[in-house]
Amino acid sequence: MILAAVDDSNGMMFNKRRQSQDKILREYILTMARGKRLWMSDYTGKQFAAINQNINQAAIRIDNDFLDKAGPGEYCLIENHHVSAYLDQIERVILFKWNRAYPGDFFFDLDLSAPKWILKESEDFPGFSHEKITKEVYVHES
Repeated sequence: MILAAVDDSNGMMFNKRRQSQDKILREYILTMARGKRLWMSDYTGKQFAAINQNINQAAIRIDNDFLDKAGPGEYCLIENHHVSAYLDQIERVILFKWNRAYPGDFFFDLDLSAPKWILKESEDFPGFSHEKITKEVYVHES
């Protein structure tokens, strides 16, 4: 399962830095992934290093080749990776939308408007630095 935070243009990064981050979103992701592995790169892992130790981080796996190592049912949090080459292995895509426009130069590379992707769930929740974060869950129709 792919997790990504995107702006209104599906931007994820600008000038080799994440566009934004939100501590409530990080806690939300950890809670959502509880009991499963949560894979991410070294770069993304730095966001989670300062999280309160009361949150169980045992399931986090940090490896720059995480997209190759993740198995079925495991989560992959991406910020600076393209995933279209892994299309056949992606079970779900979960986007967290910032609901605003940021400058961007690195974008989420799957076209989720294509007929093979179906929006199964959408929910809004308040973030810490973002008034509203929208979670959208897409599944791949075979």
